[in-house]
Amino acid sequence: MFAELQMLTPLVPTREVYFVRYCKQLSAEQWAIVDVSIDKVEENIDASLVKCRKRPSGCIIQDKTNGHCKVIWVEHLECQKNTVHTLFRTIVRSGLAFGARHWMATLQHQCERLVFFMATNVPTKDSTGVATLAGRKSILKLAQRMTWSFCHSIGASSYHTWNKVSTKTGEDIRVSSRKNLNDPGEPHGVIVCAVSSVWLPVSPTLLFDFLRDESRRSEWDIMSNGGPVQSIANLAKGKDRGNAVTIQAMKSKENSMWVLQDSCTNAFESMVVFAHVDVTGIQSVITGCDSSNMAILPSGFSILPDGLESRPLVISSRHEKSNDTEGGSLLTVAFQILTNSSPTAKLTMESVESVNTIVSCTLRNIKTSLQCEDG
Repeated sequence: MFAELQMLTPLVPTREVYFVRYCKQLSAEQWAIVDVSIDKVEENIDASLVKCRKRPSGCIIQDKTNGHCKVIWVEHLECQKNTVHTLFRTIVRSGLAFGARHWMATLQHQCERLVFFMATNVPTKDSTGVATLAGRKSILKLAQRMTWSFCHSIGASSYHTWNKVSTKTGEDIRVSSRKNLNDPGEPHGVIVCAVSSVWLPVSPTLLFDFLRDESRRSEWDIMSNGGPVQSIANLAKGKDRGNAVTIQAMKSKENSMWVLQDSCTNAFESMVVFAHVDVTGIQSVITGCDSSNMAILPSGFSILPDGLESRPLVISSRHEKSNDTEGGSLLTVAFQILTNSSPTAKLTMESVESVNTIVSCTLRNIKTSLQCEDG
């Protein structure tokens, strides 16, 4: 097997791993999945390109007979030393970024998401604005595709070429572009993605709650023009209230723009992913229609703990959960825009500057709202 392990930022190199996977049932209630890299996987692989090797790693799954299972996870990687951006050095070197706790948190999150997706007895308070189970499933499926697309677009994968752009305001922004010729799930044409990662002296909990709060969206979203945001639908997809899919209407004098937002949080990281959607199209998805051909171009935020717990933090009285032992946050901001609907068009500097401006303004608005302009 081949895997690319990536963080949600182009600033941390991906870990490319070739390995053999072995699965075995150990007893009536216990299974093991073990991965290990071996010297010769395929004849055409250049050994000099393999920068990461799996020592025996994997998990043991034990059935607890009550609808739950116990999982023990071991992650043992041997990697070539490479340069990691100073922002992420602590979290990578501590083992948090690519370690067992990260994968366990992700596994728990995905299992919970599946339970809520398959549930037929969803309380009304956990599914407002969508009348049917078919509609709920369609919206959750679209949100999952949107978030997967976002994650695929902003990592340091070998599939992307990132160029560093210096802005007048000093942000370190990475830009990549791609052409969509025939994928119906995205707009056709030339797409530009701009990403910037910063450290903020704000706890991850406070930052996540701020970014997902529709009542405060106008504080950072320049597309809202400061106008009011109305909730159209809110679907829970986990026990934590932060795991939810919402549909929001941003109203202005000229028109009403709808936004699909997927917010996710687990013990390791949080994300807020969103995309502007066609009102008629999303209304048909709410009724239960298939969403697989609905073109969607997500932008959003990834929030990680900085791995440090000794710096002074901004504490807001609005968030009682925040405390000064939680550490600061590593915030990655990513925006994607369709610059031209013709896939044969050339990328222009104007379009690159346009998406860079959106990233810069968004970062500035976030820092201003959370009173951490010097972060």
